[in-house]
Amino acid sequence: MDPITERQLYLTIGSRFENIELVQMAVDEILREQGAAEEIRHWIGLALREAVANAIKHGNRQDPERPVEVELEAVADRVEIRVADRGEGFDPEAVPDPLAPENRFRSDGRGIFYMRKFMDDVHYSFRPDGGTIVTMRRRLAESDGDEAAG
Repeated sequence: MDPITERQLYLTIGSRFENIELVQMAVDEILREQGAAEEIRHWIGLALREAVANAIKHGNRQDPERPVEVELEAVADRVEIRVADRGEGFDPEAVPDPLAPENRFRSDGRGIFYMRKFMDDVHYSFRPDGGTIVTMRRRLAESDGDEAAG
């Protein structure tokens, strides 16, 4: 089966952790249709899970009435995923480095670390009316220099 050249997805979910699986299944199906290898789908799935979990837990404070919006655009050999919450926002640079010795036993910052590790690009923007949007990009085809898991 030839890969589809362009796909888009827009999902709005309530801020409940059980919705993470639904989001990951929908995104994985599109990535599979795009011809992404299983390993690449795995790393993107982990980054996506972290982004959605952060939006639910930290952004929306697990308020099921506050939505998390997930947008995906897959074109040829690349994907862009945006995850938006309705929280107060935060400074990504102020999040502690999980690899620093003093943070070894803290969980803060691990999700952001994983997103940056598994994706080619991770960018944060903030809505004027409140909310954080994390935009993650990744190539779907491996190049000679790719080391997804590091």
